[in-house]
Amino acid sequence: MKFIIDNIFLIGLAVLSGGALLLPYLQQRGNSLTSLQATQMINRGKTQTLVLDVRDAAAFAAAHLRDAKHIPVKELTQRITELEKFKAKNVIVVCQSGTQSSRAAALLQKAGFENVFGLNGGIAGWQSQGLPTAGLKELNS
Repeated sequence: MKFIIDNIFLIGLAVLSGGALLLPYLQQRGNSLTSLQATQMINRGKTQTLVLDVRDAAAFAAAHLRDAKHIPVKELTQRITELEKFKAKNVIVVCQSGTQSSRAAALLQKAGFENVFGLNGGIAGWQSQGLPTAGLKELNS
């Protein structure tokens, strides 16, 4: 008991940092896809799948999935009408690391979109696997 009292600050810090590490996993809700699953879905039905990038304009310009539609997550509620024709299609939502896509996917599902998926790891996970992107990086090569 004396050990716990003497080291309460360190124990609290360990619990807090462990919680911070688990937070991204606990926040992910809804359907998500791995990069392989997303690639298969895109290749299987190019006309049946929309890739929606919800990052800011600078990040989108730097690198994005080919043929992705760009609507920043902050503007999604105002611009959701632009996506009406995709309601019955598969929608893959992409952000930087996979955390913002769950928020955007929830908005889309609330608006009546049937098949909404977040990309696990976001564009960072996609690029870490060496998968192709479009954007400024391809122009500088």
